[in-house]
Amino acid sequence: MSESSVPFRHPWPERMFGEVGSVTVGGTPSTSVPEFWGGAIPWMASGDVHSRVIDDVPTRISGLGLRHSSSKVVDPPSVAVALAGQGRTRGTAAYVRCALCTNQSVALLKGNPGELDAEYLLHNLSFRYSELRSRSAGGGRAGLTKTILNQFPLPLPAVPEQSKIAEVLSAMARAIEETEALIVKQQRIKTGLTQDLLTRGIDENGNLRSQKTHKFKESPLGRIPVEWNCMKLHQVLVQRPRNGLYKAASLIGRGTLLVGQTSFTQDRRLDFSLCRRAVVSPSEIETFGLVFGDILVTRVFATVEGIGQPVLVDSPPEPAVYESNMLLLRPSASMIDSLLLFTWLRSEATRRRVLRSANASNQVSVNQAALNSLPVPVPSFSEQKRISQALGQLDAAVRCTDVTLQKLRLLKTGLMQDLLTGNRRVTALLEQREEVTT
Repeated sequence: MSESSVPFRHPWPERMFGEVGSVTVGGTPSTSVPEFWGGAIPWMASGDVHSRVIDDVPTRISGLGLRHSSSKVVDPPSVAVALAGQGRTRGTAAYVRCALCTNQSVALLKGNPGELDAEYLLHNLSFRYSELRSRSAGGGRAGLTKTILNQFPLPLPAVPEQSKIAEVLSAMARAIEETEALIVKQQRIKTGLTQDLLTRGIDENGNLRSQKTHKFKESPLGRIPVEWNCMKLHQVLVQRPRNGLYKAASLIGRGTLLVGQTSFTQDRRLDFSLCRRAVVSPSEIETFGLVFGDILVTRVFATVEGIGQPVLVDSPPEPAVYESNMLLLRPSASMIDSLLLFTWLRSEATRRRVLRSANASNQVSVNQAALNSLPVPVPSFSEQKRISQALGQLDAAVRCTDVTLQKLRLLKTGLMQDLLTGNRRVTALLEQREEVTT
C-alpha cells in the first residue's frame, strides 16, 4: 500500500487527517525572560504525553509568554502527539481534556465536529504507533511534522460507530489503569509490612511485635526482638557461597539447563524457559546442580545496582546448573526458611551493606567473604514459618493482580486489532442502544 492509504484491510472509507481535522504545533517562550513563565496557562512538553489522559500539566506560562511565542491554546477535547523526544516518546498520543498550549515538540490534533471523534482518533493513533513513527522525517530517525500528521490516512467509520469503538477501548484502558494503580498500592503495602516482618516479627499470638508491648535488644542489625538470634550468613547455609560454572562457547547450545542472569524475572524468580544449555559432566551437575529453595546472587554485573541481587529458585523442571557470574546460597533447612532469607537479602538494609562491599573495576563484583559476614536475623523456626506465610500471602496478592493486568492488556490488544480494523463491528451494540432508546 502507498503512504496515502491505511496499511491494513478494513471496511470503511479513508480520509487524510488534514481533511477531517486540524493540527496545532506549539512553541516555547524565551527562557531568559522570567515574566513569560509561571503564569496561569498550562504549557505541555513532549514528556507529558506518557499520561494517557491529560487533565493538567505541571508547567505554566503567562499571557505575555503566550503572545511572545508561536504557542496557541487549544480547547478540549484534543489529542496530543509527541513530534520528538527520547525513547518511545516520539509518536506517543494522549487524550487531552483541558485547554492548554504546547512546546514545539508536541502537536494538538482536533477532529472536525460530525466527522472525527477525538477518542477514536486517540485509539487509532495508539494502535498505529509504529507506523506513525516510521513516517517521521528523515526515514524514521528524525521527528514528526505538521505535514506528516495532516497526510496521515485514517479509516473513518460513521461517527456513532467511531464513538462506540472508542467507548469500548477506553473502558478497557481505564480497567488497566485501575489495575496498575492497585498493584502500586499493593507493592507499597508489601514494602511496609515486609520491613515490619523483618525487624519486629510475629509473636505467638499472630501479632506484629511493638516496642511498647514486647522486649527488644541491640544487635548488629539494630534493635531486634529478644527471642531472635543474630548470625552471620555463612552460619545459616549448608555450605559457604559457591561460584558457578564457566563454559566455553563451543559447549553452549546443547545439554543441561544453564541458568544465567537473562533468565531472572522481574519479581526475582527464575524462568527456566529462558535458560541456555551447556555440556556438563555428571560431577558438575552434582556440584553445581540447583534444588528448590536455593538462592542465587549476582556476583558480577555491569552496574552497582545489579550486584548482590538475589533470585529464589523454584523446583527445576530438569537438572540445572548456574553460570559463573553468580553465587549459590543453600539455606540450611534446620536454621532458616528460604523465603525469609531471600526477602532479607532484598531488604534495603542488606542492600546497603552489600553495595558498600562491592568492588568496582571494568565490572562491579562482590566476593564470598563480603556475603559470609552479613548479619542475618534468625527467629525461632515456628516464627519463621509465620513470617514466611505472611510474606507468601503478600507475594500471591501482587502476583494475582499482575496476572489480571496481563490478561487485560492482551484483551485490549485483541480488541484494538478487531475493532480498529473492522474485523469485529460494534454495529450490534449501536442497534441495541437504538432499541433501548426507542
